[in-house]
Amino acid sequence: MDSFIFLCFAIAYIALLVWGVALLFKRRRATASDLALLVVLGLVYDNTVIGLGAIIGEGAALEVLNSARYWLHALLTPLLVLVAWHVLRRTGLRWARTVWAAVVALGVTAALVIYEAIVGPLQMWLVADREYGALSYNNENAPDGPPIMVLIVALALLLAGTFAWVRTRWPWLTVVTVIMVAGSSITLPVPSTAIVNAFELILLIGIVATIAFQDRTSARRMPESRYPDR
Repeated sequence: MDSFIFLCFAIAYIALLVWGVALLFKRRRATASDLALLVVLGLVYDNTVIGLGAIIGEGAALEVLNSARYWLHALLTPLLVLVAWHVLRRTGLRWARTVWAAVVALGVTAALVIYEAIVGPLQMWLVADREYGALSYNNENAPDGPPIMVLIVALALLLAGTFAWVRTRWPWLTVVTVIMVAGSSITLPVPSTAIVNAFELILLIGIVATIAFQDRTSARRMPESRYPDR
C-alpha cells in the first residue's frame, strides 16, 4: 500500500514542479525563491525511488538509487533557507535587502549542507527495509535526536512566514510550516509510514503558493512604480 502512496506523492510533486516552472516562465526571470523547485525535484526522485523499490527489488541497483536520495536531501533541502530569505526580501523588509542578510542566508545554507553531508551520506550504512509493502534502504548510521537541519530550515520558513503574514496578510507559509513541524512530531495511528510524507508535500505546496502570491503582488505594484503619479 505504501508503494502506491509514495508514487502518488511523486505525481503530486511533478504537478507542483510544473506549476513552479510555469511561474518562473511567466515572471521571465529566475529568483532565489525558485530554488524551491530543486527541492521539489529532489522529492520527485525520493518518492519515485521508494515507490518503485518493491518492483526494482533488493540489490545493488536499489541501494545506489537510495544512496542518491540521501545526497539530494543533504544538498537540496538547506536551499529552503535561501528561499525563506528571498520571501522576506520580497515583503519589503529593509534589513532583508541588505548584503549582510544575503551573506548570512548563504552562510547558513552552506553550513547546513556541510553538516548534513557529514552526519548523513558521508558515513551512511544502508540496510534494506520493507514496511507496509514499500522497499527502501535506510541509513543505520543516521544521528540520534532531532533533525537539526530540518529544524533550522523550519525556523527560517516560520520567520519568513510570520513577516509575510504581518506585512502582506499572507498567513499560509506560517500555517504550512506549523503543520509540517507538528505533523512530523506525532505518531499517527495509521498502518503506514508514507502518510507522514504528506506534511512535506503540504509545506512545499505552501512555499510555491507563496511564490505565486508574491509574483502577483509584484505584478500589481509594477505599474505603480512606472507611473508614480497615477
